[in-house]
Amino acid sequence: MRYVLAVKQGVYGAQGSFLAYQVAHEILKAGHQISQIFFFQEGVSNANKLVDPASDEINLVEKWQALASEHSVPLHLCIAAAQRRGVVEQNLAAGFILAGLGEFSQAVLTADRLLTF
Repeated sequence: MRYVLAVKQGVYGAQGSFLAYQVAHEILKAGHQISQIFFFQEGVSNANKLVDPASDEINLVEKWQALASEHSVPLHLCIAAAQRRGVVEQNLAAGFILAGLGEFSQAVLTADRLLTF
C-alpha cells in the first residue's frame, strides 16, 4: 500500500509531529511505501535546522532526516508556509525539499491513503 503523510503540527508543543513520525516508521516497518511526507502550516518547523532541543528531548528533525535517508522517503515542505514562518534555504535542514502544492497533489492522486497529522 502506498501512503502520503501530511504533517501540519509544529515540531514541538504538540503530539502531532511525533505521532506522524511514529506512524511513518510503523508503515515502513510493515513493508508499505510512503511516497511523500508533506509538511505545511506549523509543520514546516520540522525542517528548521536551527531547532536545538535539550539533551533529554527527542530531536525530531534528526529523526525525520534518518527516516528519509534510510527509506528514501521524500520530505517536502510547503514553500509558501515555510516562507511565512521564516523557514528558508539558509535554515532548511538537510534532506528537506521546498515544494509546491502541485507536487503534494500529484502524490495524493497516486497514493492509496492520505494520513494527516
